[in-house]
Parts: sequence; C-alpha cells; structure tokens
Amino acid sequence: MPDYLDDLRFAHVLADAADATTMDRFKALDLKVETKPDMTPVSEADKAAEEIIRGHLARSRPRDAVLGEEYGIEGTGPRRWVIDPIDGTKNYVRGVPVWATLISLMEAGEGGYQPVVGVVSAPALGRRWWAAKGHGAYTGRSLSRASRLQVSRVSRLSDASFAYSSLTGWEERGHLDGFLDLSRTVWRTRAYGDFWPYMLVAEGAVDVCAEPELSLWDMAATAIVVTEAGGTFTGLDGRPGPHSGNAAASNGLLHDELLGYLNGRY
Repeated sequence: MPDYLDDLRFAHVLADAADATTMDRFKALDLKVETKPDMTPVSEADKAAEEIIRGHLARSRPRDAVLGEEYGIEGTGPRRWVIDPIDGTKNYVRGVPVWATLISLMEAGEGGYQPVVGVVSAPALGRRWWAAKGHGAYTGRSLSRASRLQVSRVSRLSDASFAYSSLTGWEERGHLDGFLDLSRTVWRTRAYGDFWPYMLVAEGAVDVCAEPELSLWDMAATAIVVTEAGGTFTGLDGRPGPHSGNAAASNGLLHDELLGYLNGRY
C-alpha cells in the first residue's frame, strides 16, 4: 500500500502557502468580498489562496486532477486534490478567527474517490491537523512537532458532547425534531461550526457532530483526520466517507445512536 507521506509533506507546503496568503488579508479594511450565485460570500483571499495552491499543484503534481470550491474541476485521473481555500468565509470576512484551509488528496477506489491525505490549517487559531491513510492523525506546529490524535471513549450519549453548526439547516430539511431530541439527550451542546467540530472529535474533546448540508471540499480533509484518529465519518445516510452531501462524525461508539436521532428513529 502506498504510504502517502510524500503527498502529506507536500500538502503541508500547500497549506503554508495558503496560510501566508489568507493571513495577509485577514481583518484587512479593504478586503474585497463578493456574493456568489448561491448567495454565499467569497473574498479575494479565497480566490488568491486557491490560485496559489493550484499553481503549486500544476508545477509539482501536473498529472493530478484538482477540484476547488472557487474554480471547479481541472484534469482527470485516479488522483484528485480537493481544496477549500477558506472554510468559514463568513467568519473570515467578519474577523472571527475560526476558519481554515482544507486540503485533501483523494484516490479512485472501490466506491469512488476516497481521501488518503488531509490537512486542515487554521492559522488565525495557530492550529493545524493532518492525516495520511494508514499513518494516523496528528496536530501540531509541524510534522516533526506533533502529537497523535485519538477520539474519545465516551460510550453513552448522556455523557457526550455534541457539536453542530446551526439550527436552520436541520429545520429546512425536516430533521429539526430529531436534532432537538438529540440535543436534549446529550450532556452538552455547542455550535462551534465549520471544520472545527470535526477536529474536536478527532482530538477527543467532542464526541459527536453533524451538519445537514455540505460539499465534498468541506469534508474530504476532515473525514480522513477523523477516521485516522479512530473515529467514524459518514453521511446522515450512514454511507462511509464524504460523499453524501452531509456529515455525521463520532468516536465510533456513539455513531449508530447519532444517526438514529438525526434520522428521527428515536
């Protein structure tokens, strides 16, 4: 089996380049922000970070395909880099430090493309998380200064911490009752939002999290970090990986109950 460590090191190089770009414009008074057709914001920093990552990939991995939130798909083949230049753009444009660049390498296999490398870099928080298939998940300042991630061993929802993004998405999709039942069952709820709850699951600080509507670039990097930390990452339909358009992540011990509540089976 490929070890993917060269790709992981390269993903850190990509993240370093993106961090320099995004931090340079974070809290800039003249930051340019536009509204996309789906009515979500995109800043000049989103575009610049993706352009820089694509430039590095074109030079160093010209045979690999690239899928990014801002500029779509380019190239074909069994290897595909999936990029979200700024996950949490709404936070970014308001000066909230909870945002990150998400970088994942996916490879074609059974059941479609699956993530084999993931880096989640949140420079305004001074945090970075990463994983490679078969090598575990880590957090730290660099590859040489890192600690291994491990999900929690909490086995009862009544003892669990549940993280989510917002209530509106659950209501729009008719899952609000199950969501509220789950929130009443668990020990604690907090709306951390975006990439962060998945990293907290990987760290063992949070036990379950879920979001009702996501894109592949929102999930590819976070999915492998969670699973390599010993957790479970699926769609709300239970399908493993980042392919369902929504996500549920847990320490594994609580996953069936998590899905049961969010699908109204309890």
